Amino acid sequence: MRDERVVALVRIVGKVQGVGFRIWTRNEAARLGLKGWVRNEADGSVLALITGPDVAVSAMMTRFWQGPAGASVSSVTKEPTPLVSGLTDFVITG
Repeated sequence: MRDERVVALVRIVGKVQGVGFRIWTRNEAARLGLKGWVRNEADGSVLALITGPDVAVSAMMTRFWQGPAGASVSSVTKEPTPLVSGLTDFVITG
């Protein structure tokens, strides 16, 4: 796989709120060296913006399907997003 820097906006649907999904996402993203953010959405989904090497973003996409203990993921959708500058860490925004 290429080591090209990519950005993805990812929506995770299922039982993903109230199970520590945002904290788990932040920890997994840090392990992979990704930058971006994660937040709960009003519709019960979790939305994440992830950026980093293609290989790391692909690995995170796979991990989203697993999630933390207690989560039950029914859908993970990724939308290509323009490169975002100024991200220095991976944070929980909401």
